[in-house]
Amino acid sequence: MSNGARSSDRMGTEPVHTLLLKMSFPLMISMFVLAMYNVVDSIFVSRINENALAAVSLCFPFQNLNVAFGIGTAAGMSALLSRYLGARRYSDAEKVAHNGFILALINYSLFFVIGCLAHTIIRLQTHDAQIIDYGTVYLQLTQWLSILPMIQSMFERLLQGTGKTFPILLMQITGSIVNLIMDPILIFGLFGFPALGVKGAAIATVFGQFTGCIMGIIFNKTLNKELGLSLSKVRPHLRTMIDIYKIGIPIIVLQSVGAIMNFCINRILIGFSSTAVATFGVYFKLQSFVFMPIFGMNNGSVPIIAYNYGAGEKQRLEQAMRLGVRYGIAIMSIGTLIFWLIPEELMALFDASPEMTAMGVVALHIMSLNFPFAGYCIMRGASFQALGRSVYSMNISLVRQLVVIIPCAFLLSKIGGVNMVWWAFPIAEVAGTAMSINYYRTIKREIIEKLGNEEKVSEENVKQEE
Repeated sequence: MSNGARSSDRMGTEPVHTLLLKMSFPLMISMFVLAMYNVVDSIFVSRINENALAAVSLCFPFQNLNVAFGIGTAAGMSALLSRYLGARRYSDAEKVAHNGFILALINYSLFFVIGCLAHTIIRLQTHDAQIIDYGTVYLQLTQWLSILPMIQSMFERLLQGTGKTFPILLMQITGSIVNLIMDPILIFGLFGFPALGVKGAAIATVFGQFTGCIMGIIFNKTLNKELGLSLSKVRPHLRTMIDIYKIGIPIIVLQSVGAIMNFCINRILIGFSSTAVATFGVYFKLQSFVFMPIFGMNNGSVPIIAYNYGAGEKQRLEQAMRLGVRYGIAIMSIGTLIFWLIPEELMALFDASPEMTAMGVVALHIMSLNFPFAGYCIMRGASFQALGRSVYSMNISLVRQLVVIIPCAFLLSKIGGVNMVWWAFPIAEVAGTAMSINYYRTIKREIIEKLGNEEKVSEENVKQEE
């Protein structure tokens, strides 16, 4: 593990601003490319008909749930791995790497069951026979083969935990290109292939994920030799799995409540029309282009903060947190500006009807107001995760996406119709920002300031001994 020590030491020595950009930029591009999977599917599927787009939108919460378990488990593994590397606990870091794969297999069993229940799940959301048929096929295939993106997430976070982020970018770009090429071929039946419609979109997605998974195996075997990855070393270690999930479960919950919220909002909107559901689906696909890069910066900053926390470097830790928040707010503000300036053009990507375009312009204007607030919350969440307080992010997400947004959306739908529903999102984000500010004050007082005091006490002890 000595080579791993040298490759990860830069997180404690390289200038923080440079390090944050180097660690985050490939992950930001990677997450941006990841967002393309669903968006590309939806753009091509919308050319079939509006019901096909609505069906994929109804499947989106369950794909998000899949991503939640993959990202949460992998993020817990990455943060713990970086913390152990910072503290020079190399054998523990190796256990983290191998137990992450056991947890991925455990998670997969849940989504295999969801695939088996796909028909029932879609019927709970709509009575339209065509939407049910489209949605069942798409959900079955993406969930039955969901082990691929889960394993890919594990390999990505192993590379991230040792500071090797560029290969992650290559994995994501290659998988996305494969998906982009296969989508029109399988959906519309080009080059002699049968026209599979929505089923073709699901198969194209799986092709892309399979490509990324294979590349992850190759990169880790060739570039992360210091971790000693081997199937023979994959043995359950309960303490390690518990420690991974202490960090990972709040992140899983944080991501999962988004899927639950999406499901509930779809149930509210279907009471107006399938067009409202499709519009909301388009918004979520578009906003993922804004949010995913910030999640990349979040993931890039977690190992930096965790490493310097483990190494007792208070100044570097605080600088990484401060820069992350500034970038988060700035990037998300640009997203709001884009949604206000070109909403019609964004809706046109999905072959929107005049009715859907009119509804979408209002929705994009209103819901994008929450972006700068979300940027602050997401980057503060990186600090909570890295310092072992992921439960704070979980609490904020529960309040924003369940306690506030769903009741607000329901009440507003009764008061003023579908366009009032969109206001629930900025309202919930303001509430989340207030909680983030309060929680940050708590960790500053209970963790960061004490870290500085511990350093002073150590210096005084040394002087006394001399």
